[in-house]
Amino acid sequence: MDELTVSKKIKKLPPEAKRQAHDFIDFLYQRYNLKEDTKKPEGSKLSDNPFFGIWKNRDDMADSTEWVKSVRKSQWPRK
Repeated sequence: MDELTVSKKIKKLPPEAKRQAHDFIDFLYQRYNLKEDTKKPEGSKLSDNPFFGIWKNRDDMADSTEWVKSVRKSQWPRK
């Protein structure tokens, strides 16, 4: 039985049976001396995403507070 099938079957179980399945998996980890993978996946840092720093060379946004104020002023003029 593949992992997808097992996952689908577990999802259909009532809450108590899901807890038992979880406990059994924990038991198997202990029995076979396995450790849960706590390592973060590659590229999980925010700074690794391509969008990070897309506005870093924007001179008009050096002071973001003033930039927001000016945009708001131009978009929502007072009446």
